[in-house]
Amino acid sequence: MSYANSRIPASAQVGVHDSLARLVDRHLAEPFRKPYADYNRAAFDAALTGWDSRAPLILDAGCGVGHSTIQLARAYPGHWVIGVDQSEERLTRRKPYPDALLPRNMVFVRADLVDFWRLLADAGLRLDRHYILYPNPWPKIGHLGRRWHGHPVFPWIPRLGGVLECRSNWQVYIEEFTFALERACGRSFAWARFEAPSPLTPFERKYRDSGQPLFHVVADLGAGAPPSGEPR
Repeated sequence: MSYANSRIPASAQVGVHDSLARLVDRHLAEPFRKPYADYNRAAFDAALTGWDSRAPLILDAGCGVGHSTIQLARAYPGHWVIGVDQSEERLTRRKPYPDALLPRNMVFVRADLVDFWRLLADAGLRLDRHYILYPNPWPKIGHLGRRWHGHPVFPWIPRLGGVLECRSNWQVYIEEFTFALERACGRSFAWARFEAPSPLTPFERKYRDSGQPLFHVVADLGAGAPPSGEPR
């Protein structure tokens, strides 16, 4: 099987979903009240155990096997970098470096981001940088509610502030994510095509080597968007 054989997500959808504005507005107006799972509370506590409460925070949301978390920790040695993924198998997969060479300013935790994002906000924490790299695009038209920008947890993402970057190999996903951010924050952001000479994730490397275009939005959210129901 060839390595560089990845395909762009196939979908009948060619632009921002007709229902996205309605869905985002509903989620902004109706607070998400799903109870927290105990294991996510424990993961949140574990994520901050090694933090000195002073270093700026970076969240690698959906970090997969953690290569991106390692690279971010090396690039930002003065930060505390948290790699979160729901898969224990991915998190424990062999890393590209021995443990002795791994950065000490990072931690991996297994958690559901639906809870983890909200726990960060509940604790009054703000991020300095926030990465959502190549999330499952759920490309079928009927899958809108499964994409992060269509999920009820979405309002908590811009609330965490900092410089938020989302990357995808499906242009529609980035168009929609940008649209949802603009609706939540009340200001404009620009998405763009970009090159990845030093890929952050194995997926990014495979997509690049397959000749696919890559897209991202980088949004400086400052102190974060106000909670739902407050002026934006």
